[in-house]
Amino acid sequence: MAESIPELYFDEVESGATGTSPKVTVTSEMIMTYADLTGDHTPVHTDEEFARKSSFGQRVAHGLLGLSLTDGLKTQADLRFVPGMSLGWEWDFKLPIAIGDELHCRFTVESKRETSKGGWGIMRLASELVNQRGEVVQTGVHKLMIPMKSTAAA
Repeated sequence: MAESIPELYFDEVESGATGTSPKVTVTSEMIMTYADLTGDHTPVHTDEEFARKSSFGQRVAHGLLGLSLTDGLKTQADLRFVPGMSLGWEWDFKLPIAIGDELHCRFTVESKRETSKGGWGIMRLASELVNQRGEVVQTGVHKLMIPMKSTAAA
């Protein structure tokens, strides 16, 4: 039976807390589905022959697919939060993501502060998407607004 990981409120999490997600393997099907969902059929993502002649030498995942995977992987990590609101991302693409890459996300609560209206807090999560070789392929900060436990029951 799988271990249940509690979802924490803003006031239950300390700055410096860290989380690590499970791994996911990027497949050709994931890339093609993402291309269909977004309408982004750029050949370096969808055309093997074109991609082989590119600077990547092979098909690679869309950068925003990597960010989307990061967001989803965080919800499966060993540090989880009560659902709140995403306030945005500052995100950089460092290395290509190839078909067959095994990725996981790791993140740290970089900072936190209460909102001026009360009942909510804002966290900045310094986050990295890491491949099977330990290389950081994408990195940045996710800003989240999370409810406080002290006001949730009120």
